[in-house]
Amino acid sequence: MTTAVTGTVDESATAVRADGLGKRYGAKWVLRGCAFELPAGRVAALVGANGAGKTTLMSVLKGLLNADEGTVRTAGRVAFVAQEKPVYRRFTAAEMLEVGKRLNLVWDQDRAVRWLERFEIPLTRPCGKLSGGQQAQVAFALAIGARPTVLMLDEPLANLDPLARREVTAELLAEVEETGMTVLLSTHVVAELAGVADYLLLLAGGRLLAGGDVDELLTRHASYAGPTADAPPVAGAVVQARHTGTQSTFLVELPGGQSRPAVAEPWVQRPVTLEEYVLAQLAVTRKGHGA
Repeated sequence: MTTAVTGTVDESATAVRADGLGKRYGAKWVLRGCAFELPAGRVAALVGANGAGKTTLMSVLKGLLNADEGTVRTAGRVAFVAQEKPVYRRFTAAEMLEVGKRLNLVWDQDRAVRWLERFEIPLTRPCGKLSGGQQAQVAFALAIGARPTVLMLDEPLANLDPLARREVTAELLAEVEETGMTVLLSTHVVAELAGVADYLLLLAGGRLLAGGDVDELLTRHASYAGPTADAPPVAGAVVQARHTGTQSTFLVELPGGQSRPAVAEPWVQRPVTLEEYVLAQLAVTRKGHGA
C-alpha cells in the first residue's frame, strides 16, 4: 500500500497529476484507481452522480484527506471551496477577508474586495446574517484573494439563484483569463457546464470513466437517428443505443481521427452535446451495475 504524497509539478504544463488514487472507509473503496493529468490554465469539470466520489477525490487532491493508495501532485498554490461554503458566522465579510490575509502567504486584498463589491455583499454585516448565496460569495472572495494557481470548487453553484450562477460563472472565467489559474469544479448538474468547462473528468462509482479536452471528446462522437436497426449506419463503437417502435438512435464513438461521416436518408447525423455524452456514459455504467 502506498500513501498519496502532495508535491509540485511543472506549472507551465500540468496543474494536477493523479496516479492510481484510492481511498476507502473500512472495507469499502469510495475511490479507486483514479489517474489523470489536468493541463494548466483549463476550466475542468469533475462530473458524476451524487455518491460518485467527487468530494472525496477533491479532498484528496487538496490534501484534506490522505489517500490509501496512489499519489497526487499539484502546481503552486491550491485554494479549495467546500460544498458547505464555510464562514465564521460572527465575523463580518470584511473580517473574513482579514482572516484570509493572515492565513495566506500570498494575498490580494483588492481582488477579494472587488469580488464582494461585484456581487453587492455588505462588508460590515456578520456572515450569519447573510443569505446562503451571499455566504458563498464570501467564500469565493477568500479563495480568489489567495491568488491560487489551482482553484478547486465543490458544487460551487449549489447555493446560488439562476442569475447569480451565470454571473459567478462569468467572473470565474474572467479570473482564469486574467490570472491563468486552473479551475477544477465538481457538479452533478451537467447543464450548468455549457460554455464553461473545456476539460472533463467523469467519475462513477469511485472510478474515472473518461477524461480529456471537451472539444476533442465531442468531436470523436456523433448521434445517428433513423429507422429501427440493430446497428448504426457508420463504423464505430456504440456508446448508447435507444429504440422506439419506429426509430433507433445511436451515440457512436468514431474511429480515431475520423471526422463525422455523412449518411444517406432517412438517417440523420448530428453533433453530440456535453450533457448527452455525460448522461450516455453514466447510463451505460449504471446499466452495467444492474441499476
